[in-house]
Amino acid sequence: MRKLLNTLYVTDPDIYLSLEGENVVALRDKETLLRLPLHNLEGIVTFGHAGTSPALMGACAERNIALSFMTMYGKFLAGVCGPEKGNVLLRKTQYRLSDSEGASLPIARNIIAGKLYNSRWVLERAIRDHAPRLDAGRLENASNLIAQAVPLAREAGSLGALRGVEGEAASRYFSVFDELILQNKAEFAFDGRSRRPPRDRVNAMLSFVYTLLVGEASSALSAAGLDPFVGFLHRDRPGRRSLALDLMEELRAPLADRFVLTLINNRQVVPSEFILKENGAILMKDETRRGLLAAWQERKKEQIVHPFLKEKIEWGLVPHAQALLLARHLRGDLDEYPPFLWK
Repeated sequence: MRKLLNTLYVTDPDIYLSLEGENVVALRDKETLLRLPLHNLEGIVTFGHAGTSPALMGACAERNIALSFMTMYGKFLAGVCGPEKGNVLLRKTQYRLSDSEGASLPIARNIIAGKLYNSRWVLERAIRDHAPRLDAGRLENASNLIAQAVPLAREAGSLGALRGVEGEAASRYFSVFDELILQNKAEFAFDGRSRRPPRDRVNAMLSFVYTLLVGEASSALSAAGLDPFVGFLHRDRPGRRSLALDLMEELRAPLADRFVLTLINNRQVVPSEFILKENGAILMKDETRRGLLAAWQERKKEQIVHPFLKEKIEWGLVPHAQALLLARHLRGDLDEYPPFLWK
């Protein structure tokens, strides 16, 4: 359990939440672990927990405290709200800004600047930690080109220009991604990003983990009171969770890409765990996906210091922190949206 930006996150599945006076009480086997005044909270997010008392649900609805229920894997299940919901105003602001390219652009710029910054530092950390085992000059060149793209992203005059900067930088990043693969390089060869279908084992894993990440970003946005389908960089398209795709951009390299590289370089996946289809697609076997999911859950438990909040949190809560920061910006509490900058 932890409190982050006036939101209580309950990640222990054995915790039961109840109401005691004007306090929310966290219990495990009838033992009180935590007591917090309701007036200090804007939201409560629970992950696969034991339950919540009807009295607490009613108190949260009455006081306009967002109460959200997630599975242990971070999938949004449901939320409790009362007859009046402050999130209506938040979403109206989101829709209004999304309808205007000029209003969307500052948020989109920061998102892409964060993505490029993080992509660069994935390369820089590889140079620092594994220089003798890779072509450091090749990585340094790509890193320098991506660094030059960051100010271009911050100054882009349109969403189209911003996407152009992002696309060029992403091409530079993936052009050297194979250097980061240190084990089984022949079996886990990577020759560029391929999506539908993935043409190699690395792309198969990247696509699967990106799908997990966009799902968790979507859940975080829903819990923060935002509409995951209405974005600022990614525009509206039926069925597309555009804002979730926006939010995950900053986390692709430091969380998803590094996770896949860790599985390969630690030999936690082997070539025989993949299937070659007749159309050339490479797919993971069912047991491979299950093992990857288990490893993903463990990775999300690892702690980092959030660069903006200066608090130690789990990787799994980073999408929630960013969703809350975006909501605060839209409410006018922050002058601009602070992207997640990993180093």
